[in-house]
Amino acid sequence: MDIDPLETIDSLEESKNADRASMRLNMFVAITVAMLATFMGICKVKDDNIVQGMQQAQANKLDHWAFYQARNIREEIAKSTSVQLRLAAASHTGAEKQAYQDAITSYDQIAAEQSRKKEDLKAQADQDQKDYDAANFKDDQFDLSDALIAIAISLLAVTALTRQKWLYWTALIPTGLGVYMGLAGLLGWHVHPETLIRLLS
Repeated sequence: MDIDPLETIDSLEESKNADRASMRLNMFVAITVAMLATFMGICKVKDDNIVQGMQQAQANKLDHWAFYQARNIREEIAKSTSVQLRLAAASHTGAEKQAYQDAITSYDQIAAEQSRKKEDLKAQADQDQKDYDAANFKDDQFDLSDALIAIAISLLAVTALTRQKWLYWTALIPTGLGVYMGLAGLLGWHVHPETLIRLLS
């Protein structure tokens, strides 16, 4: 069997071109994965800080509601004592009645002070909830970004194994969406796909 030198050269050229294309694809995959891993790392630091803020806001809210209940109990006790003193004062006259009146005034002041402080605590607890909700909004963005980038990296791994160029382009879809959601969390964009977040929650 005769071997055509021109066919052999063409075959070698095709093989080299295929190897070059494969190496170029693997290089793009490696660069994309490295960039995604770096971006995920930056988002992870920010997300961890947000989660800590959420935990602090939740702890503050619980503390403020506990203090609110304590203030409420003190107010009710002061009101109850004031009523009892009023009833007792009705059967007294002169100096004794004045002593009762002074005590009633004192307990009324305590009740009013507790009521005011109680409302302040309620406002603080409501603010803590708003802080928690705002932080949770961003946390959802980072969670969705992580999920999308993880899908992208999985597709890129399959691309490196199979050397299918179309898989690389397919992987760029979750890559773009993941980066977009990560940037939304980092830059404070108001992007929150409710339906998707609800499915993942």
